Amino acid sequence: MVVYEKHFDIIVVGAGHAGCEAALAGARMGCSTLLFSINLDAIALMSCNPAIGGLAKGHLVREIDALGGEMGKNIDATGIQFRTLNTRKGPAVRASRAQADKQQYRMRMKNVLEHTDNLSLKQGEVTSLFVEDGVILGVDTRDGVRYRARTIILTTGTFLRGLIHVGLTSYAGGRAGDLPAMGLSDSLGQFGFEIGRLKTGTPARLDARTIDFSKLEPQYGDEPPIPFSFSTERIELPQMPCHIAYTNERTHEIIRANLDRSPLYGGLIEGIGPRYCPSIEDKVVRFPDKTRHQSFIEPEGRDTIEMYPSGLSTSLPIDVQIALYRSIEGLEAVEIMRPAYAIEYDYVDPIQIHASLETKKVRNLYHAGQINGTSGYEEAAAQGLMAGINAALRIKGKEPLVLGRGEAYIGVLIDDLITLGTKEPYRMFTSRAEYRLLLREDNADQRLREKGYAVGLVREDEYRAFQRKMEMVQAELARLRETRLVPAETDEAFLQEHNLLDLQNAVTYEQLMRRPEFDYRELQRIDIDCLELPPVVKEQVEIQIKYQGYIDRQRQQIASSDKLETTRIPADFDYAAVSGFSIEAREKLQRFRPDTLGQASRISGITPAAISILAIALKTGKGR
Repeated sequence: MVVYEKHFDIIVVGAGHAGCEAALAGARMGCSTLLFSINLDAIALMSCNPAIGGLAKGHLVREIDALGGEMGKNIDATGIQFRTLNTRKGPAVRASRAQADKQQYRMRMKNVLEHTDNLSLKQGEVTSLFVEDGVILGVDTRDGVRYRARTIILTTGTFLRGLIHVGLTSYAGGRAGDLPAMGLSDSLGQFGFEIGRLKTGTPARLDARTIDFSKLEPQYGDEPPIPFSFSTERIELPQMPCHIAYTNERTHEIIRANLDRSPLYGGLIEGIGPRYCPSIEDKVVRFPDKTRHQSFIEPEGRDTIEMYPSGLSTSLPIDVQIALYRSIEGLEAVEIMRPAYAIEYDYVDPIQIHASLETKKVRNLYHAGQINGTSGYEEAAAQGLMAGINAALRIKGKEPLVLGRGEAYIGVLIDDLITLGTKEPYRMFTSRAEYRLLLREDNADQRLREKGYAVGLVREDEYRAFQRKMEMVQAELARLRETRLVPAETDEAFLQEHNLLDLQNAVTYEQLMRRPEFDYRELQRIDIDCLELPPVVKEQVEIQIKYQGYIDRQRQQIASSDKLETTRIPADFDYAAVSGFSIEAREKLQRFRPDTLGQASRISGITPAAISILAIALKTGKGR
């Protein structure tokens, strides 16, 4: 075994979306960082959908950006269609989504990594961990080199014992075209980690020249496109449309007739697939009454003919894939450029990590991304960012940064994983957040910019711009509280239009803005001072005024739960020494070993009575 000459602060294994954020965070915080990839040409590659954001996922991207991560900036620079979803609903569930130019996204991220100080990149496969006395000291590669580091972050994606299925044919691969990582799972198992098996899949890539777009419904992006990053002033790339297609009864007949050739239904696939992103054969079987399923035909970039048929992932054989895609109107003559496939891979049960993403079994080892059982680029990137931050803070001898459920969707994501575990690929939804009115996309900078600046990831100019924005918001809120509409001095037609003719006394502009139908478009008719305000300031002022009561209520709920969240449980707490627990409660507490009372309270099967017993034991010193 050759020992590499340099000793790093942080080594990141895997250069997908989690690995990129982890490596950038560590290096930008001043730590010598090494990023490993099996293929340096596949850094930040979008293995599946060429898009960033979506419902709840857009919230994660905004939070990554607010903390100083790169994903928001990267999609802003390479996006080819931006849309805001749920525009008819309240601000809590509105979400941003953007199609990416797949190759530009990858190349820009690689360029950022290559030009980041303190960061080295190497191509190689990590096959085992170097651990002594429960502390990680380095990693070993397939070519016989040991790389030493003070902390290690594993962001292995779908590569751990990856197995690709196309029909009844299976072969090893991390994704189509890439080799799997075959040794690392065994190494993790040797250190006592519980390892499971998950499955995901991707549709075929189609030749745009063989699609009749005149038969499909075009879908255009927003104009003007709204950026993800709080630092992006405008989107520069020309935008492109997507198109909508639908399956039909003929499609469904083809699928049903060939289920015996599906690895999913033929018993070849062991792993559990994503509930909320099923394959097309899964949809046909689970929803037999549906006569059609929608697909967005999405371009993979400006300079490629490859198209991504969202919602049509499958693991059926090639001949069946050809028939089912060609059964769709507009795709009658379509040619497949890359076949669809399913992939199985190993993951490590996330109840074995702390909220900092450090593992409980091996000190200074962190896990982030699909190794923790999550699905999606955004969930991976969020974890990678937090793992990178916390590994760097460990190097600096500082306490980890842990986000609460009332602070960020990132906090909800990590807390769900470590307190509930997962048996299927975890996907973020707004419904998972109890305090989603506080955790909006638009206020991610207000929630997290200070934290990103404090750890050293938010640049000085970005932080000053944030401060100026917040000063403008506070000044405008104060102005609206003080400025009044006087009925005798206001146009009668305006008063009549807004049912204000019966007003006897003056009302403040803030009171007017509380009305559901009243916004800045109405206010500017009587108030020229608001015309020069930036749109982002107007947005914040409107939301804070209209939803203030609900926001205050959720803040009170968070404050009342803070005691549980901040009451720590010693790592060596002896649950067997505390009487009063049910057998189930004791077994689960011993298995999960939560870090706080708050985490313990969210473990399935842990009752309020068990939490009371635990709280008393902590106060009286039992179990220590």
